[in-house]
Amino acid sequence: MRLRQPVVAVLGHVDSGKTSLLDKIRGTAVQAREVGGITQHIGASFFPIETIKQICGALFAKFGTEVKIPGLLVIDTPGHEVFANLRMRGGSAADIAVLVVDVTKGFEAQTHESVEILKSRKVPFIVALNKIDMLPGWRKGSSMFVTESLKQQQQGVADDLDQRLYSVVGTLSVLGFSSEAFYRVKDFTKEIAIVPASAKTGEGVPELLAMLVGLTQQFMQKKLQVSDVAKGIVLEVKEEVGLGQTANVILFDGKIKQGDSIVVAKRDDVIVTKAKVLLLPKPLDEMRDPRDKFVRVEEVSAAAGVKIASGDLDGVLAGSPVYVADTRSDVSALKSMIESEVKSIVINTDKVGVVVKCDTLGSLEAVTEMLKKNDIQIRIADIGPVTRRDVVEASAVNEKDRYLGVVLAFNVKVLQDAEEESAARSVKVFNEQIIYNLVKGYTDWASLEKEREESTLFASLATPCKFVFMKGFIFRRNNPAIFGVEIKTGRLKQKSVVMNEEGKEVGIVHQIQDKGKNIDEARKDMQVAVSMSEPTVGRQVNEGDVLYAVPSNEDVKLLIERFKYRLNDEELKVLDEILEIKRRNNPLYGY
Repeated sequence: MRLRQPVVAVLGHVDSGKTSLLDKIRGTAVQAREVGGITQHIGASFFPIETIKQICGALFAKFGTEVKIPGLLVIDTPGHEVFANLRMRGGSAADIAVLVVDVTKGFEAQTHESVEILKSRKVPFIVALNKIDMLPGWRKGSSMFVTESLKQQQQGVADDLDQRLYSVVGTLSVLGFSSEAFYRVKDFTKEIAIVPASAKTGEGVPELLAMLVGLTQQFMQKKLQVSDVAKGIVLEVKEEVGLGQTANVILFDGKIKQGDSIVVAKRDDVIVTKAKVLLLPKPLDEMRDPRDKFVRVEEVSAAAGVKIASGDLDGVLAGSPVYVADTRSDVSALKSMIESEVKSIVINTDKVGVVVKCDTLGSLEAVTEMLKKNDIQIRIADIGPVTRRDVVEASAVNEKDRYLGVVLAFNVKVLQDAEEESAARSVKVFNEQIIYNLVKGYTDWASLEKEREESTLFASLATPCKFVFMKGFIFRRNNPAIFGVEIKTGRLKQKSVVMNEEGKEVGIVHQIQDKGKNIDEARKDMQVAVSMSEPTVGRQVNEGDVLYAVPSNEDVKLLIERFKYRLNDEELKVLDEILEIKRRNNPLYGY
C-alpha cells in the first residue's frame, strides 16, 4: 500500500504570522539540507520525511508507530482564499490545515471565517498559537521544542500562556469544537491540538510538524492511498513569458505525464486539452535568470504542485477540478462530472435573492455556503466582474425586497457601466477582499436597515395607552375641552383616538402640554394637559374617568403580528383590555 504525502493548508487572520510561520518551517527545513532539505513545487513546498525526522528528533517515538508517509506537501500561499480553491465535491483537496492564531489577540474576524470554511469542508485542523515570544517575560528556550521552553519560563509567564490558550479553547467550544494544548490531549480523534509556537524563534515548529505527520498517518491512511485516477485542482491560471497560458495545479491523487489529456472547466464549457509541458520550479540556488524559473519534467506523482502549459487554458476557472484522461478513461463521463460540479456551485434563478459575483469557483462556493447558513436567498451566483446586467437583476429584486436587491462582489472588478447603473437605480454593491467581511458587512447592513425601518414604522403607530381624567384639573369645558390627565400605562400621542371604559369614542387628542409647552407624546406617570375638540366635560367625559388611546384596526394588527416584542407587560395587558372592550361592538377589531 503506497501512501502519498498529505496536503497541508495554512489559514488564519491577517497579521497572525501565517507567512512568517511558513517561512520559519521552510527555513528550518533548508538548514536540514544534508538529509534532503525541501523540494519546491508550484504553489507548494514538499518536506521529505527524512527532513522532518531530523527537525523533530525523538518526538516520533511518542507516537509509537513507523512513519509511512513520504513527507508533507505544504501549500505556499496561506489564507482562506487559496484554501477555498482547494475545493472538491464533498470536501477539500487539503487533508489537514494549520489554523494560525495570534496568542496576543486570540480569535479575530478571519479566524472565524477560516473555521467556518474548515467546518463546511470537513477538514481536520491543528491550531498554531503563534507569537509566544511576544508574551511579556517570555524567555527563548535553549532548543526549538516548546515543551522544553515551557519548563524554562517563570510561573507567571506559563500561567499567562495558559490563560490565553484557554481563551482559544473557549472560543472553539462555542464554535462546536473540543480542544486542548497538544501536551494535554487524551484523544486526538475528539480534541483539536493547540501547539504554542513562535515564527520568530522557531519554538514549537518540531511539535507542529510531528503533530501533522502523526495525525495524518494515524487517522487518514485510507484517504492517503494513491489510486489510478489522477485528479487535482486548478489553483490559478496565469500567463508566463515564453509559455503562454499555464495552469498551476495541485495534484492530489494519481500521476500525470507529459502529453496526457486533461479535462478542465471553463465558465461555459468543459474542455479536453493536452498537457504539452509539465514544469516544476528550479531550486533557488540554480535559478540564474529570473525569466528561467522552471525545469521540465516527464511526469509528476501526487501529492504535488505542478505547472501545466497547454494551448487552450485561457478562461479555465480557478478552483476547477482537473482529471487526467488516459486510454482507459471515459472522457464524456469525466466531462459530465466536472459539468455537474460547476453547475452545483453556479446559481442562476429568478428567485427574490442577492446577486453574488466572485473571482474563483472556490470563493464562490465559500460565499454561497455562508449565505445559505444565514438563510439568505440567492438569485445569481457566478464567476467574473460585476456587470450592468447584474445590477439590473438586483434592481428587479429591489422592487420586491430592498434588503435582497443588492450585489455581493468578492475580489472582482465592478465594471464602469455597472457602477453607473447602480448609482442610477440606487442598487447597493458590496465589494470586499475578505469573504467574512463581505457576508458580515451585508448582514449587518440588512439588520441595521430593517431595525431602522421597524423603528420608524413602530413610531408611526398609535400604541395602547391607559390614562385617567384627574379630579380638579378642568381648564376648559368645551371647544376645545382642556383638562389634566395622568398616564397610567403606555404613551399618549397627539392625534390619538380616545374611548371610555364602555367602548364609546369620545374624541381625538388635539394637543398635549407639559408645564405650558407642547409635546408630541406623554409617557407613563406624567401628568399633562390635553385638548380635545369633540367632547364636553360633564357630558362625554368626566373627572375620574378611565380613558384609553385606541389604535386603528391596521395599527392593532401590526402591533399583534410584528411589534408585540416592543410592548412591555403592562402595555400588553392594556392592549388586551382595549381588544376586549372594542370587540363587544366590533368582533372583527384587530383581525
